[in-house]
Amino acid sequence: MTIRRVLILAPTVLILFLVQSYFWVPTYEQQTRGNPDRLNEYIAASIGDASILNPILSADSASSDINSMVFEGLIDRDEELRFRGRLATSWDIYEEAFFYVNEDANIPGKGRAGVEEVATLLKRAKAGDFEAAPEVKASLDNIREISVVPARDFLVTRREKENEDTETAEIKIRVSAPARIKLVLNNVDQDLFQNLSRVLGKDYFSSFNGQHYITLDDETWQSKRAVYAEEILPATEHNPTVVFYLRPGVKFHDGHLFDASDVKFTFEAIMNPKNLSPRISDYEPVKRVEVVDSLTVRIIYKRLYSPALGTWAMGMLPEHLLNDEALRKEAIHLGKDPEKFSMRQSSFSRHPIGCGPFVFREWKSDQYIVLDHFDKYWEGSPNYNRYIYRIVPDLLTQEMEFYAGTIDSYSVQPHQVKRLRDNPEYQNFSGLSFGYTYIGYNMRREPFNDSRVRRALSMAIDVDKIIDYVLYSQGERITGPFVKQTDYYDKSIKPAPYDPQAALRLLEEAGWRRNKEGWLEKDGKRFQFTLITNSGNDLRKAVLAIAQDAWKQIGIDVRTDLLEWSVFIQERVDKADFDALILGWVMGIEPDLYQIWHSSQTHPYQLNFVGFKNSEADDLIIKIRQEYDHERQVVYSHRLHEIIAREQPYTFLYVAKWTAVLDRRIVIKETDRQGNAVYKKIKPTKTGNFTFYFNKWVKLPETPTFSQEG
Repeated sequence: MTIRRVLILAPTVLILFLVQSYFWVPTYEQQTRGNPDRLNEYIAASIGDASILNPILSADSASSDINSMVFEGLIDRDEELRFRGRLATSWDIYEEAFFYVNEDANIPGKGRAGVEEVATLLKRAKAGDFEAAPEVKASLDNIREISVVPARDFLVTRREKENEDTETAEIKIRVSAPARIKLVLNNVDQDLFQNLSRVLGKDYFSSFNGQHYITLDDETWQSKRAVYAEEILPATEHNPTVVFYLRPGVKFHDGHLFDASDVKFTFEAIMNPKNLSPRISDYEPVKRVEVVDSLTVRIIYKRLYSPALGTWAMGMLPEHLLNDEALRKEAIHLGKDPEKFSMRQSSFSRHPIGCGPFVFREWKSDQYIVLDHFDKYWEGSPNYNRYIYRIVPDLLTQEMEFYAGTIDSYSVQPHQVKRLRDNPEYQNFSGLSFGYTYIGYNMRREPFNDSRVRRALSMAIDVDKIIDYVLYSQGERITGPFVKQTDYYDKSIKPAPYDPQAALRLLEEAGWRRNKEGWLEKDGKRFQFTLITNSGNDLRKAVLAIAQDAWKQIGIDVRTDLLEWSVFIQERVDKADFDALILGWVMGIEPDLYQIWHSSQTHPYQLNFVGFKNSEADDLIIKIRQEYDHERQVVYSHRLHEIIAREQPYTFLYVAKWTAVLDRRIVIKETDRQGNAVYKKIKPTKTGNFTFYFNKWVKLPETPTFSQEG
C-alpha cells in the first residue's frame, strides 16, 4: 500500500521552505567528497515507517520492503513471471488421491464389489482392457500407482458447544473406516474422480455414506452426524504434494545453516493462533509438512489448492531463534508470562535475522532502517554495501533530496510526470499499478450494512474528476477486486455512474429523507459518519476532501480524520474500528482473493476488515482456489467480480499509473568470463518491476557508455 502525505503551505512560506531545503541538503558531490562510501550506499525514502520486521506477521508495504531484503523464500518469479528456485533449487509436484470403497454401490457389469475387485477394475482400465473416452484415458494414464489401504478402526475427539450458554463438551466419535484405494498421480488431476465415475459408475462416489461407519457416544450430538462423517470420512480426497529440494550451504545471518526444519517451523509459526498471522488462509489448505531429510521437505495438501506453489515465496524464519524454547527464555528474561508470550512480542521483530541478501543493522523509529550487504549470501553479495531506508514524512522534502542526491530514487507524483518523465538527467520507469485505491465501508455498522446505501455513496462521487484533476489523468477507473491487467478482471462491468439524483432516490428507498436543514435523516437520526485515511498521502487527502464535499451535497454529514500510518493500521484498520476509510491494495497476479474477501477473514488482524460476507462469493473464492483450469478460473472470477461490484463493499476508485526516476549513474554490474566488469542498463520485468536486479545495481562516478546490446 502506497503512503504519501500532502504538504500545504502559504505561497511565501512555500518559497522560503524550498530555498531552505536547497541549502540544508548537501549535494551529491559534497556527500561523496566527505564520504567516499556514498557510492556504495543505496538510500531509499518512505513516508511511513515499518511496523514489524517478520514476514509472517507484517501486512504493510514499508515492513514488506525491508523483509524482502532480509528474508528469502523457497521460490519467486523471474523476469518472465515463471517460478524460479531461491532457497530451493528445484521441486516436484504430484498428487496422492484416495477414495473409500463404496460397499453399497454397483459397479457396471460387476454388481457390488469389494476392494480387490475395485482395484483390479481400475488396473484393467488403465491397461486399456476396454475402451474409454479421451479425458478418462488421460486420467488413467496419469495414474502412477494403485494400491489398497486396509480398513481400520480409530477414535476421533471433537470439542463443541451446544449453544452460547453451555460449556464446551468433549465428543468422542468411534470410526470403523472401510478400505480405501490409494492412487499416486504424476500430476495434479482435479477431474480425476469425475472421470473415474465413468469407470466405476456415475453415483459411485456421490452415494458413499460415511455415517454408516461412525458411532457417537453422546446422543446429544446426533444432529451433527452427517457433518462429522463428511469431515472424518470424505468419499474422495485430493492430496496435491510439493517436494522441495533445498539449496545446500545456505546460512542465516548469524551463521546457522538453513535446512528443512526451518521450512516446517515457518509453516507451523504461521498456523499458530497465538501469532495472529494474516497469512493463515494461504497455508490452511496444507495437511502437513514433512522433513524428509535436512535438504528435502514434503508439503502435502488436504485438498485441491491451485495457488499452492506461489505461497512458498514467503520468507523463511530461523527455527533456532524463534522456537518454543527460545520464546520461553525471552519471556522469562522480560518478566512476562511464557504461556501468553508469542512471536508478536519477541524482540526478533525489531532485530530480524534471515538469510536474504541484506543483514539488519539498526532501526531508529520514524527516522531510518539500516541494512548491510550479506557477504555470505548464496547468490553472491549485493554490489551495494549498505541499504538505508529513510523515513521522510513529506514528498516535497523527498523531491528536494532526490535532486541533491541524498536519496537515490523518487516516486514521481502525478502532477510531476510530464516534467520529469523526459528529463535527460534521469532514467525513468512507468506502468499501471498492480492494485487499486478504494473507499471501504464497515459493513458491521449501520447504515453501511445496506447495499443501497453503499451504492448511493459510490454514485455521489465523480471519480472521473478525481482521475482528471487529482491524478492529472495518471490513472484509470476500476470496478472490482482483480488486477486490471489480467483476464480475471471483467472489463464488461461498468463503474457506478456519477448520478447524485439517482443516489438520493436509492437513499430514499432505504428510508433516508432530507430534514429542514437539508441533512438526510432516518428515524430521527442524522446520516453522519467519519471518513478516515492515513496522513502523508496527498492523493488520499484530496480524495477525502472530494468525497466529503460530494456526500455533503446530497445531505450526508461527513467528518474526516487523518491518522499517522502506524496508528491508522494498528488501531483502526486491524481492529475494524472505523466507519469508512480510504486505502489501497497492492495485488499479485494470482486470482486468489481469500484473505481480502472471504467471510472467514473478518476477525481482528485479518484483511477482510470491512466485514464483507456473501455465501455465493465464498463459494466462488473457494472454487477459484481449487481450480487448475485457467478458463474456468476466469469464469468464476468474472462472477465474483460481478457480485462484489453489485454489493459495493468498496467504492472502487482507480488504479494509478506510476513513474519512478533514478539517477542515470545507477546501472547493473556483472562480470564476464575474463573477470572484467560489464555494465548494463536497468530494464523492468513484465510487471514493471525495475528493481528485479537490485542486488547487481551499482552507482558509478560517471554514466558509462553502453554497448548496443547493453
